[in-house]
Amino acid sequence: MVTFLVIVIGAASLFIVLSAFSGLKTFSLSFTNAFDPDLKIVPANGKVLSFDTGTTDKLSAVDGIASYSKELEERVFLMHDKKNHVAYIKGVDENYNAVTKTDSTLYVGEWLNIYPDQVVTGIGIANILGLAVNDRLNSLLIMAPKPGSGPIRASQKKPYNTAYTSISGVYAINEDLDKKYVFAHLSTVQSLLERSADEVSGINIKLKDGVDAETVKAGITAIFNNQVQVKTRAELNATLYKMLNTENLAIYLIFTLVLIIALFNLVGAIIMMVLDKKANLKTLYSLGVTIKELRQIYFYQGVLVSAVGGCIGILIGFMLTWTQKTFGWFMITPSLPYPMDLTIMNFVVVFLTIIILGYLAAKIASLRISKKLID
Repeated sequence: MVTFLVIVIGAASLFIVLSAFSGLKTFSLSFTNAFDPDLKIVPANGKVLSFDTGTTDKLSAVDGIASYSKELEERVFLMHDKKNHVAYIKGVDENYNAVTKTDSTLYVGEWLNIYPDQVVTGIGIANILGLAVNDRLNSLLIMAPKPGSGPIRASQKKPYNTAYTSISGVYAINEDLDKKYVFAHLSTVQSLLERSADEVSGINIKLKDGVDAETVKAGITAIFNNQVQVKTRAELNATLYKMLNTENLAIYLIFTLVLIIALFNLVGAIIMMVLDKKANLKTLYSLGVTIKELRQIYFYQGVLVSAVGGCIGILIGFMLTWTQKTFGWFMITPSLPYPMDLTIMNFVVVFLTIIILGYLAAKIASLRISKKLID
């Protein structure tokens, strides 16, 4: 019974921890899901790519694309009220919010309206520069280097272009992104960077439901004659995905080690029962039961204890996880419950882990029975 309870607690603990980390992973990726598209086309070389009318028609004909949006991005220098900050300006067209959900992250104000001098900044930039929404008396100055090659010469009186803008809204995603981007109209950024209407730094793609991303990627690459890179959301955030997957694996291995230690109880319990029933084993052996069949008795008992204990532990873990997900008993902040996520993979991983470790423990313990022991 003690061994059985240890297995139940171990299985429940592993399930709860994996569900908690799945919830944290989903919560972390929700920020990138609101900011990044399903696919993004970026130039293979250089900063910009040409996106003329002919290319537009070919891209629209690709099966599986629900919508797309053009953007132009560059690093700029921001100045307001004797404060400055280096960030990236991202010029987007009117289809941008149909491809991403960035407008849903607005903290205050509204998204880009019809005025070309309106921009949307992150709350981090707004705090650093002391910006206010719709404050046209104190403009935000944006300075971008003029395009060209070679060093800046002393004869150049003004090696940068400037734009005076006002804030229409402020978004809030996470600390890094809130200090990184300023959104503006695509035409405004193209004028600031001295780019033509056909030059963009990226094209954001929204896929139709159920479409294979790799098939769409192949079609897009053919249109641009392999001169572009087509990246998925995971590839755009490769570092984040790698970090989360590594942490998930580390947590699983740590708790699997705890389960291995717990299943030593199973090995010990079976060996104790073997020694306690040695006289019975001798009787059975005398009646014709082979050593292999005697080992199977204790092996099946160990597997049964592991399987039943694992199933009950998973059920307990599921109930605790479901109540937290539904009612939010434990809170990270006064308004944010600790995220939990119930996935089929967690059920499968925990059950297989318990079964495999229980099988090995029962096998090791049953090998204690030998002809020498019975004699």
